[in-house]
Amino acid sequence: MSADQWTQAVRHQLGLGRLVPLGGPRDGCWLAESAARSALRRTAQSVPGVRLESLRIELADPDGSYESAAPAPPSALPPGPLRIVAECAAAPDEPLPTAASRLRAALNGTASDGLGLVVDQVDLRVTALLDGTQAQPASVDPEADVADSRQARGDSDEERAGQAALSVPGVTRLTGSLGGLGRAVHIGERPEDAAAALPRRHVRIELAVSGGRRVLDVAREVRTAVTEALADHPSVAVLVTAVH
Repeated sequence: MSADQWTQAVRHQLGLGRLVPLGGPRDGCWLAESAARSALRRTAQSVPGVRLESLRIELADPDGSYESAAPAPPSALPPGPLRIVAECAAAPDEPLPTAASRLRAALNGTASDGLGLVVDQVDLRVTALLDGTQAQPASVDPEADVADSRQARGDSDEERAGQAALSVPGVTRLTGSLGGLGRAVHIGERPEDAAAALPRRHVRIELAVSGGRRVLDVAREVRTAVTEALADHPSVAVLVTAVH
């Protein structure tokens, strides 16, 4: 890979933001923070009288996280309750706490019911007043996934895993964002642990989903489908990099 390609890969990976846990420690699923932000911003656009500004997702209690049942993607946050930290602008024609409460409820609902994030807190601050002419900004998804159709056809284990993932309702395409090399399916060896009866191999698969189903439900089904598609039934981690 050339220096320019490496630079582009690093910039793209940084654009994903944090990799936040979907569900609990037994789910083995993660969501790119950029994808979560896009979904939450789309929700905020439907809330009258407010405009969402900055937003980030972090562990509510880093010391209260759990060990995942499946190996996490590189640099991913461990499973544990999350905190959404956001700032917004609000119209002055009603009490600011009222507008903030309405936005807080909408963000929490989408995070939990639409995405499957385990949200413990939504910290929201009103930092500006709307003047009546300021509209919600367009929701821009900074994610620019690399479609990886090459791993969706063929007879290799990577291709079988890709086919299994694409067969799950709600999966729109495979992506190759994390490594920046356009590979959506990564299969590697893991140390054998006879006491825990863990599989020898581990699969990480990256994909995009539609917004018609809860993202966590789709990711769980992908884990099951990929595990069953391969003869040795490896452990599987799913990374969702975009939600459309």
